[in-house]
Parts: sequence; structure tokens; C-alpha cells
Amino acid sequence: MPAVPWSNRGMADIRNPLFARIYTSVSPGMEKKGVADHRKEMLAGVTGRVVEVGAGNGLNFQHYPGSVTEVIAVEPEPYLRAAAEAASRSARVPVDVIEGTAESLPLEDAAFDVGVASLVLCSVRDQFATLGEFFRVIKPGGELRFYEHIAADQPGLARLQRLVDATVWPLVSGNCHTHRHTVGEIEKAGFVIEDEHRFSFKPCLLGAPAAPHVIGRARRP
Repeated sequence: MPAVPWSNRGMADIRNPLFARIYTSVSPGMEKKGVADHRKEMLAGVTGRVVEVGAGNGLNFQHYPGSVTEVIAVEPEPYLRAAAEAASRSARVPVDVIEGTAESLPLEDAAFDVGVASLVLCSVRDQFATLGEFFRVIKPGGELRFYEHIAADQPGLARLQRLVDATVWPLVSGNCHTHRHTVGEIEKAGFVIEDEHRFSFKPCLLGAPAAPHVIGRARRP
């Protein structure tokens, strides 16, 4: 695919003001319960130029190591994007927050050493298109770092996930879906999984459907 100018791709708001405000309110408490440690694990050893898709309110920014030369952080929701811009001003590495959608990134081909997907592949409208965009903008030999909640292996919890995904969960959580086979989709998009750490994380009872998590690293051939 030829390089596409930034101005011609992906410039569209996805407005979800209620979820954005709820997430901004509850996320500091979630960070203290373990999410901050998960972010650190995901980003350990990252180097070079980074694209982070679905940056939210910028909670990853403080965890980027000094080996990162630049972060381009893409966020479509205006309220969260403003919060991310505020967070970028105190980041330890250069961060540029831009508007754009995960399925059509306003970025050039093979421009980044690392892509970061952090609690976002559960909520994108088209997971395959999003991962295709990551594959497009990451350099050959570059990495995809990911931290996501995923489909359960246990049949009972998997049934619960499918039930909540078909009813209220996406409506109240910014289109989040609990039963997505994200690691398999990363492989289908052409990445090679090099490392993954699967674990259960349930900071509150209401979070039970989203308890199965994974932190991993994949390589773009």
C-alpha cells in the first residue's frame, strides 16, 4: 500500500461523552489496583518511534522508557483526547496526541518501530481492520505490544461473556466486548507472537466477565 498523507485518512470523532467521563473518573483507582503495573510490563524495553492507538486519557504516557524517541498517540474521542493532551505535557518522552480512528490511521506506511494496543482492541468497531492498520504502519521487524482482556478458556465464563456482549456490556462500556479472541486475530493479521502472559485480573465483582487478560509482544515480519 502506498504511503497516504495524514490529512486524508481517519479524521473522524467518535463521541462517547458519558463513557469518557466515567472512564476518566474510575481509571485512577484501577491504576492503583494493578493496571499501572500491567502497563509497565507491556512497555518494558520499548525503543524508537511508537504509535499508540486508542490512547484514552493518556495513562500509558508516564510508563514509556527513555529509549522511546517519540510517541504518536491516536485518540478519536474528544473528551479523552483532551485529557491525553494534558497528560502528554508531563510525559518523560515526546508525545504528540492526534485525532484519528483505529481502522483508518492518519499515518504513513512503515513509519514506526513499535505499535501499542492497550485495552482498546476490545472496543474497536473492526478488530481485523485495526490490526491491519497496525501491520501497515509498523516497520518490518518492528513490534506490536498489547495489553488486552480476552475471551475466556473456561466454558462457563465464555458463555457469560457472550451473554453480556449481546446485551448491556458494550452499551455502557464504550463498545467494549469481553469475548474477543484477540491473540488469534493478531496472528491472522500477519504478526508473529513472540511472548504472551495470560492472567486473571478482576479488580471488582462487576469486572468478572472481563477478567481474562493478556500482555504480549508480537513481531511484524
